[in-house]
Amino acid sequence: MSNWLEQLERELDAKLSAFLRNNPVQDNLFSEQHLKDRAGALQRQRQQLQSEAKQQRQQLLRLAEDVRAWRSRTERAKAAGAADLAGRAEQHLTSLMNQGRALWADLEDLGRRFNEVERQLEELHQQQQTPNPSTLEKDWALFEAEQELEQLRRNAGLT
Repeated sequence: MSNWLEQLERELDAKLSAFLRNNPVQDNLFSEQHLKDRAGALQRQRQQLQSEAKQQRQQLLRLAEDVRAWRSRTERAKAAGAADLAGRAEQHLTSLMNQGRALWADLEDLGRRFNEVERQLEELHQQQQTPNPSTLEKDWALFEAEQELEQLRRNAGLT
């Protein structure tokens, strides 16, 4: 089943490639649409990363409040001579600090991923502004197709 599907996919890819080679205008439209789709996907990914980063920052702020509270509790227990309670509070404080470190690492990773998406968006933007070397060929093919269409209209008496 998989082999059949792979063969069908290869045949369809080959037919699409041949069609696009023979129809430069469609190839140009296909390329433009691909760039638009890619830009849209990157924009959605960018927004998702921003949302995740916002949530992580909020979690870090809540965690920082918890750390301050448990640090104070630990000091109060030590000052009161409740060594067992102070020890358990310190363990909890250590656990909170480890959670904080993990959240910071996750936030840094989100930042790296966000920067990568930004870089890809910038490349895409430059790609959309930089004319493709084969643009002249495509424009010429479009010109010829329009000329042929106009000639067919004249021959059919439609003008």
